[in-house]
Amino acid sequence: MNAAPSRAVIAGRILSGLAVAFLLFSSLLKFFAPAIARDSLVELGYPPSIAIGLGVLELGCTLLYAVPATSRAGAVLLTGYLGGAIATHLRLSHPWLSHTLFPVWIGGLVWAGLLLRDPALRALLVLRRRSE
Repeated sequence: MNAAPSRAVIAGRILSGLAVAFLLFSSLLKFFAPAIARDSLVELGYPPSIAIGLGVLELGCTLLYAVPATSRAGAVLLTGYLGGAIATHLRLSHPWLSHTLFPVWIGGLVWAGLLLRDPALRALLVLRRRSE
């Protein structure tokens, strides 16, 4: 019989779900490339022709993150993807709170969700005082 998930695991699933929902929406925008998405790419200095490639990359990383067996790899890859978004906004001197740090907030959701729902990873990263 499986034990009920802890509150930390439930909270982790909720945070991960929020991150996945946002990232799925973002990747789908790149596939359908409405005018606002194309205009945003141009404003960021990218040709609209890369929208599909970015969408595939974002969707792939997000799906890896959403599957428990590959969630750690997905989190690492999403961190790199979001780092590129941060660099783009920094390069263009966009406002910090509304643009530049937004990918940081999403990355925080990704990692907080993963750490809360993956006790083994949490134990690996948390420094514990050894009793001797």
